[in-house]
Amino acid sequence: MAPLLRRSWAPRGHPPPFQQKVGHREKVSVAAALWLSPGWDRLHLAYQTLVNSYFSNVEVADFLSEAVEGLPYPLLVLWDGGPMHKGHALRQLVAQAQRPPLLERLPANAPKLMPVEPLWDWLKYGRLCNFAPRNAAHLNEAVIHELEAIRENHELLSHFWYLSDLPMPRTLLS
Repeated sequence: MAPLLRRSWAPRGHPPPFQQKVGHREKVSVAAALWLSPGWDRLHLAYQTLVNSYFSNVEVADFLSEAVEGLPYPLLVLWDGGPMHKGHALRQLVAQAQRPPLLERLPANAPKLMPVEPLWDWLKYGRLCNFAPRNAAHLNEAVIHELEAIRENHELLSHFWYLSDLPMPRTLLS
């Protein structure tokens, strides 16, 4: 909840005032996925937020099942080996889904291979730096506002993918 303070345009020696709540353990957890459309020609963003909660494998399985629901094609999921990406709930999703997602783990501790990592940097160090939320609900509103604004922004989402070390699909290079 504490704001990430960065340089501002305030005159030297006169920083902008920040009012923040201290001593509270409020938080917002965010899950996001960059996905390619069936024609492999457009990137899209799917996300979900949780206020004062964490993503366990149950919440990740719910997020994935919503992403898979209604898709006429299989979903390939690339992710790290974090504990929220393992467990019974995910195995059950794969076993019961009509079109189960294909789960591919990337090497542990390889954030450079994750196209979503530059998104987190953009959000935290760019869009929400110097932002002091009143509470977790206020922070959640700000996160949703920023992510909703870029959900269909193919150019910016392609930039996030390009910043990762994951090879860009050929169809997105043109």
